[in-house]
Amino acid sequence: MTTFPSVEEFTAATGEHLGHSDWVEITQEMVDRYGAVVGDEQWIHTDTERAAEGPFGGTVAHGYLTLSLLSAMTETILTIDGTQHMINVGLDSVRFQRPVRVGKRIRAGATLTSARKLPSGCLFGLRMEVEVEGEPGVACVAETRSLAVPWP
Repeated sequence: MTTFPSVEEFTAATGEHLGHSDWVEITQEMVDRYGAVVGDEQWIHTDTERAAEGPFGGTVAHGYLTLSLLSAMTETILTIDGTQHMINVGLDSVRFQRPVRVGKRIRAGATLTSARKLPSGCLFGLRMEVEVEGEPGVACVAETRSLAVPWP
Protein backbone atom coordinates (compact mmCIF):
# COMPACT_ATOMS: atom_id res chain seq x y z
CA MET A 1 0.00 0.00 0.00
CA THR A 2 1.34 3.40 -0.97
CA THR A 3 0.09 6.27 1.17
CA PHE A 4 0.41 9.80 -0.12
CA PRO A 5 0.47 12.48 2.61
CA SER A 6 -1.27 15.01 0.34
CA VAL A 7 -2.93 15.47 -3.02
CA GLU A 8 0.07 17.53 -4.08
CA GLU A 9 2.45 14.62 -3.41
CA PHE A 10 0.07 12.28 -5.22
CA THR A 11 -0.05 14.47 -8.33
CA ALA A 12 3.75 14.73 -8.25
CA ALA A 13 3.90 10.93 -8.65
CA THR A 14 2.42 11.09 -12.17
CA GLY A 15 4.20 8.57 -14.37
CA GLU A 16 5.20 6.33 -11.46
CA HIS A 17 4.22 2.72 -10.81
CA LEU A 18 2.35 2.80 -7.49
CA GLY A 19 2.50 -0.88 -6.64
CA HIS A 20 0.32 -3.98 -6.77
CA SER A 21 -2.97 -4.92 -5.19
CA ASP A 22 -3.48 -7.88 -2.93
CA TRP A 23 -4.06 -11.20 -4.68
CA VAL A 24 -7.71 -12.14 -5.27
CA GLU A 25 -8.72 -15.75 -5.88
CA ILE A 26 -11.32 -16.22 -8.58
CA THR A 27 -13.71 -18.87 -7.27
CA GLN A 28 -16.51 -20.69 -9.06
CA GLU A 29 -18.98 -19.28 -6.55
CA MET A 30 -17.84 -15.74 -7.42
CA VAL A 31 -18.22 -16.41 -11.15
CA ASP A 32 -21.64 -18.07 -10.68
CA ARG A 33 -22.94 -15.21 -8.55
CA TYR A 34 -21.65 -12.59 -10.99
CA GLY A 35 -23.22 -14.46 -13.91
CA ALA A 36 -26.57 -14.65 -12.12
CA VAL A 37 -26.55 -10.93 -11.31
CA VAL A 38 -25.70 -9.76 -14.83
CA GLY A 39 -27.63 -12.47 -16.67
CA ASP A 40 -24.58 -14.04 -18.33
CA GLU A 41 -24.61 -17.69 -17.35
CA GLN A 42 -22.93 -19.00 -20.49
CA TRP A 43 -21.53 -22.51 -20.04
CA ILE A 44 -17.92 -21.37 -20.39
CA HIS A 45 -18.38 -19.56 -17.06
CA THR A 46 -20.79 -21.75 -15.13
CA ASP A 47 -20.84 -25.35 -16.41
CA THR A 48 -17.70 -26.92 -14.92
CA GLU A 49 -18.13 -30.28 -16.66
CA ARG A 50 -18.75 -28.87 -20.14
CA ALA A 51 -16.08 -26.18 -19.73
CA ALA A 52 -13.51 -28.84 -18.79
CA GLU A 53 -13.85 -30.09 -22.38
CA GLY A 54 -13.88 -26.54 -23.78
CA PRO A 55 -11.13 -24.31 -25.16
CA PHE A 56 -9.71 -23.26 -21.78
CA GLY A 57 -9.82 -26.59 -19.94
CA GLY A 58 -12.22 -25.27 -17.32
CA THR A 59 -14.49 -22.40 -16.45
CA VAL A 60 -13.26 -18.84 -16.83
CA ALA A 61 -14.22 -15.55 -15.22
CA HIS A 62 -16.28 -13.04 -17.13
CA GLY A 63 -14.06 -10.26 -18.46
CA TYR A 64 -16.31 -7.71 -16.83
CA LEU A 65 -16.01 -9.52 -13.51
CA THR A 66 -12.25 -9.04 -13.72
CA LEU A 67 -12.82 -5.38 -14.61
CA SER A 68 -15.26 -4.88 -11.73
CA LEU A 69 -12.63 -6.02 -9.22
CA LEU A 70 -10.36 -3.07 -10.09
CA SER A 71 -12.09 -0.69 -7.66
CA ALA A 72 -11.41 -2.94 -4.67
CA MET A 73 -7.89 -3.63 -5.93
CA THR A 74 -7.17 0.10 -6.22
CA GLU A 75 -8.06 0.51 -2.56
CA THR A 76 -5.31 -1.96 -1.61
CA ILE A 77 -2.76 -0.12 -3.77
CA LEU A 78 -3.05 3.50 -2.68
CA THR A 79 -4.52 5.99 -0.25
CA ILE A 80 -4.36 9.75 -0.26
CA ASP A 81 -4.43 11.46 3.11
CA GLY A 82 -7.01 14.22 3.29
CA THR A 83 -9.48 12.40 1.06
CA GLN A 84 -12.52 10.46 2.21
CA HIS A 85 -13.24 8.21 -0.78
CA MET A 86 -12.69 7.63 -4.49
CA ILE A 87 -15.44 7.79 -7.08
CA ASN A 88 -15.23 5.91 -10.38
CA VAL A 89 -15.52 8.47 -13.16
CA GLY A 90 -15.00 6.19 -16.14
CA LEU A 91 -12.72 4.21 -18.37
CA ASP A 92 -10.71 5.43 -21.32
CA SER A 93 -9.94 1.95 -22.62
CA VAL A 94 -10.16 -1.70 -21.66
CA ARG A 95 -8.57 -4.73 -23.27
CA PHE A 96 -9.08 -8.34 -22.20
CA GLN A 97 -5.92 -10.06 -23.38
CA ARG A 98 -6.31 -13.56 -21.92
CA PRO A 99 -8.92 -15.49 -19.97
CA VAL A 100 -8.77 -15.84 -16.19
CA ARG A 101 -9.42 -19.45 -15.25
CA VAL A 102 -11.43 -20.20 -12.14
CA GLY A 103 -9.17 -21.17 -9.24
CA LYS A 104 -6.42 -18.74 -10.25
CA ARG A 105 -5.36 -15.67 -8.32
CA ILE A 106 -5.15 -12.24 -9.91
CA ARG A 107 -3.73 -8.89 -8.87
CA ALA A 108 -3.44 -5.49 -10.48
CA GLY A 109 -0.47 -3.21 -10.86
CA ALA A 110 -1.17 0.52 -11.12
CA THR A 111 0.70 3.33 -12.82
CA LEU A 112 -0.46 6.90 -12.25
CA THR A 113 -0.95 8.33 -15.75
CA SER A 114 -2.48 11.69 -14.86
CA ALA A 115 -3.58 13.69 -11.85
CA ARG A 116 -4.89 17.20 -11.37
CA LYS A 117 -6.42 19.02 -8.49
CA LEU A 118 -9.96 20.32 -9.00
CA PRO A 119 -12.34 22.14 -6.63
CA SER A 120 -14.25 18.84 -6.28
CA GLY A 121 -11.15 16.75 -5.54
CA CYS A 122 -8.27 15.15 -7.40
CA LEU A 123 -9.10 13.72 -10.82
CA PHE A 124 -6.64 10.99 -11.72
CA GLY A 125 -5.99 8.25 -14.21
CA LEU A 126 -4.44 4.85 -13.61
CA ARG A 127 -3.16 2.26 -16.03
CA MET A 128 -4.23 -0.97 -14.38
CA GLU A 129 -2.65 -4.23 -15.53
CA VAL A 130 -4.21 -7.41 -14.19
CA GLU A 131 -1.88 -10.39 -14.02
CA VAL A 132 -2.67 -14.02 -13.34
CA GLU A 133 -0.40 -15.67 -10.81
CA GLY A 134 2.09 -17.99 -12.48
CA GLU A 135 1.11 -17.06 -16.04
CA PRO A 136 2.97 -14.82 -18.50
CA GLY A 137 1.54 -11.56 -19.77
CA VAL A 138 -1.54 -9.76 -18.52
CA ALA A 139 -5.21 -10.71 -18.54
CA CYS A 140 -6.64 -7.19 -18.65
CA VAL A 141 -5.35 -3.68 -19.21
CA ALA A 142 -7.63 -0.77 -18.28
CA GLU A 143 -7.17 2.98 -18.27
CA THR A 144 -9.35 4.09 -15.36
CA ARG A 145 -10.44 7.57 -14.25
CA SER A 146 -11.33 8.36 -10.64
CA LEU A 147 -12.00 11.31 -8.38
CA ALA A 148 -10.49 11.40 -4.90
CA VAL A 149 -12.94 13.44 -2.83
CA PRO A 150 -11.53 15.56 0.02
CA TRP A 151 -12.94 15.69 3.51
CA PRO A 152 -15.35 18.64 3.93
